[in-house]
Amino acid sequence: MPPSGWEDRMGFAEDHLVPLVDEGLGNSAYLVDLGDGRALAVDASRDLRDLHTAARRRGLTVAYAAETHLHADFLSGALQLGHDTGATVLAPAAGHRAFPHRGLDDGDEVDLGGLTLRAVATPGHTDEHLSFLLLDGTRVLGVFTGGSLIVDSAARTDLLGADRTEVLARAQYRSLRHLVTLPDDTAVWPTHGAGSFCSAPPGGERTTTIGAQKRNNPLLAAPDEDTFVRRLVDGLGSYPKYFARLNELNRRGPAVLTAAPSLPELDAGQVKALLDDGGYVVDVRPAADFAAGHIPGALSIALRDQFATWLGWLLPATAPIAFVAGADQDLDEIVWPAYKIGYERLAGHLAGGMPAWTSAEATTAFVTADQAPAAPYVDVRQRSEYDAGHVPGALNLELGDLADHAGDAPAGAVVACAHGERAMTAASVLERAGHTDLTVLRGTPDEYAAAHGLRLEPAV
Repeated sequence: MPPSGWEDRMGFAEDHLVPLVDEGLGNSAYLVDLGDGRALAVDASRDLRDLHTAARRRGLTVAYAAETHLHADFLSGALQLGHDTGATVLAPAAGHRAFPHRGLDDGDEVDLGGLTLRAVATPGHTDEHLSFLLLDGTRVLGVFTGGSLIVDSAARTDLLGADRTEVLARAQYRSLRHLVTLPDDTAVWPTHGAGSFCSAPPGGERTTTIGAQKRNNPLLAAPDEDTFVRRLVDGLGSYPKYFARLNELNRRGPAVLTAAPSLPELDAGQVKALLDDGGYVVDVRPAADFAAGHIPGALSIALRDQFATWLGWLLPATAPIAFVAGADQDLDEIVWPAYKIGYERLAGHLAGGMPAWTSAEATTAFVTADQAPAAPYVDVRQRSEYDAGHVPGALNLELGDLADHAGDAPAGAVVACAHGERAMTAASVLERAGHTDLTVLRGTPDEYAAAHGLRLEPAV
C-alpha cells in the first residue's frame, strides 16, 4: 500500500522527497521514499555522505539510482550506490554506459512498487537526456528534469562543442515545449540550480511547477524557436575546464571506493620536493591568511562552497597536489569535493600547517578600497558580472582563463573580483607566472569606485 501523503503532489513532496542540495556546484540530488523501506536516488554525486545520512535517518535502503544524463560537472554516485546498497542503476540507453545498468528509452517505465518511473526523451542539454515522470497510477506526482527545464531557464547546450550548440538548443526548445504540456500543478525537480555552471540563473528557488514556469520562464516566453535559441545561446558564459572530461568518465563509470579517501601528512621537505617535481600546492586557508604568508608558488583556493569549481578549473587532474590548511579546517571537505570532480592525485597536507614551513614565505598585499593604489585594475569576474558594472578602464581577465593570459596583466595591478577570494586566487596564479608587486582588493568594485571618485560603467 502506498504511504499516506500521496493524496496530492504537495503532500508527497513534503513527506517523501528529500532534496539534497550541493551549494558549491549548484546542483540538487533527490532521495525518494518509496514507502516500503526502499528509496530511489536521482542524479546523486560521488559524494554520497548526505544521501546515506538521509537514508539512514528514514530507515531506507537505496534500491534504484536514476541518472537523467551523463553529467559533466560532477562524477556520478550511481555506480557507487550499486556497490554500497545493491541499487539498480537506471539511465538513458543512448548513454552507452560501460557498467551494469538498466538502459531506458523514451516511454519506458519502471515499476518501483506502488509508484512508476516513466522515461521521457528531453534532449538538449545532452543528446541522450531523459526526464523522469514519477507516477502514482496514471497521475503525475512530479518530474525530474535534470538539465532540461530548470527554474526560470534551461541548461546550457554547448558542452558537446560549438558545432553542436545550436542543434542542441533547438532540441532543448522542443523538449521544453513537450514538458509544459504536463498539468500546471506538476512539481518540477531539476538537477541544475542557482550556482551551476550548467547555466542556471541566480535565485533561491531549487524546485518549481509547470505552471510557474509557464508564467515566469523567459525562455518559454519566446515567441518562436529562433528567438528561444538566440536567448539561450546568448546567455551562455564560460564554464570550468574539467567539464570536458567528466562526461566520458561517467560513461565508463568512476572507480568504486571501498574506503573513504583521506589526506596523508607531509613534512615541509616532501611538500617542497612535490613542487620542485612539477606538482601543485593549494592553500585552502582564508584569503587573508594566505596574504599574510604562504609557500612561494602555492595557489590560493579558499575552502568554501566553490572550492571544487576552482580546483577543477585551474589545476590539471594529472599532477599531484599537496594542500595547506588551517588548524580548524576539516580535511574531509578538501578530499570529497576533489574526488567528486575526479581529482584523486591528492598527495597529502602539510602537517602542522604554515607554522611547519621552514623555508622563506611569500606575502601578497590585501587591502581595502581606501588603501588600494590608483593602479591598473584587473577584474577577474565572469564576463556577465563585468558587463553588469565595472570600474572604468578595468581589464577583464576571467579567473578561469587567467593562466593562459597572465602576460596580458599589467605590472603592479590591483586585482579584484566581487569580494576578494577569487582575486586572491588570481594573484596567486599571476605570481606563479612571475608577476610581482600585485595588490588584491579586499572589497567590492563599488567600494573601489567610491574610494577613487569613480562610477561603475556597464558594458558598451
